[in-house]
Amino acid sequence: MSESFPASRRADAVKNREHILQIAHDAFAESGLTSLNEIAKRAGIGAGTLYRHFPTREALILAVYQHDIERLVASVPHLLAERTPLEAFRRWFFTLADYVRLKHGLGEALHSPAAQEAIRGSYAPVTSAVETLIRACVADSSMRPGVQAADILLLMGFLWRIAPGPEAGRQAERMMDLVLDGLASPKGTTARAGERQE
Repeated sequence: MSESFPASRRADAVKNREHILQIAHDAFAESGLTSLNEIAKRAGIGAGTLYRHFPTREALILAVYQHDIERLVASVPHLLAERTPLEAFRRWFFTLADYVRLKHGLGEALHSPAAQEAIRGSYAPVTSAVETLIRACVADSSMRPGVQAADILLLMGFLWRIAPGPEAGRQAERMMDLVLDGLASPKGTTARAGERQE
């Protein structure tokens, strides 16, 4: 019994931290100026509890960014299990674009040396996730061989440069179609065109 108690406390602490990070993510998505006190209120905890987990605003913002990227990277197997490889690719990059727009909206908060080091550290796992998606698309002939993950990440930058507004989602979908048409293998083009019509 004495051994399980610390383990359950650790599990509770992890769950509480996940809850705070999700609340903070949603709050920052609404406004990058959301205060820590407002986030604590939304999370149903005292400000002191929040500050024990994240002593500064910058620490919370960085933790939200790292949590988002870790969750996105971990989502690849689940997406590939539930969707076609090409649809998994599309959904994954739209989610990445949401995270990048959120990061940009937080302004100077992620410009500290520690934050920049963490962002650089996220490049390798993100690239690995993209490689997994590419391999799956190549394997089912929806993408031509020889596509490089680093090139795809650079190319997909258009997603987080689309101006917000009522047409943003439709424009992103149209541009994604253009990109995927360019990446398609010859025998995968017909199947993909049929997928879009459904």
